[in-house]
Amino acid sequence: MSALENVLRRPTQVLKSTRKKASQQPQSTPAKTEPTPEESAELRAQRDRLLEKFTIMQTDLGGAFYEMAIRDHVRMDVLTRKAAELQRVDAELLALERALELQRSDAAGLCPSCNSPYGPADRFCPQCGHSLTAVAP
Repeated sequence: MSALENVLRRPTQVLKSTRKKASQQPQSTPAKTEPTPEESAELRAQRDRLLEKFTIMQTDLGGAFYEMAIRDHVRMDVLTRKAAELQRVDAELLALERALELQRSDAAGLCPSCNSPYGPADRFCPQCGHSLTAVAP
């Protein structure tokens, strides 16, 4: 049940971790391209839609569990399927948060290995694990 509880607490953790990364010490990164205002607005709108979808799905999952529990008929397969879909949406939301973080911070950049965005405090790519720090010879 602890995995299910972790999924239910996830949206606030995502937003807190994104804010924490933005406030941490920056590191040197490659240059980035500036997005147009329309791209930024579209990313924010897409993030807002995903956040709303995530919240609804999270509420639905919690409600489904509650209904099953009061009837003493918990179906883990149904809950697991709903939690997996919630995790997929959470991953999309996290990727959008990272893309928006790239726009807000001069210290963020793109991974040279997989071209995935990373935050200013990341030492390894969150997507592929590639080291983002320079190695001394």
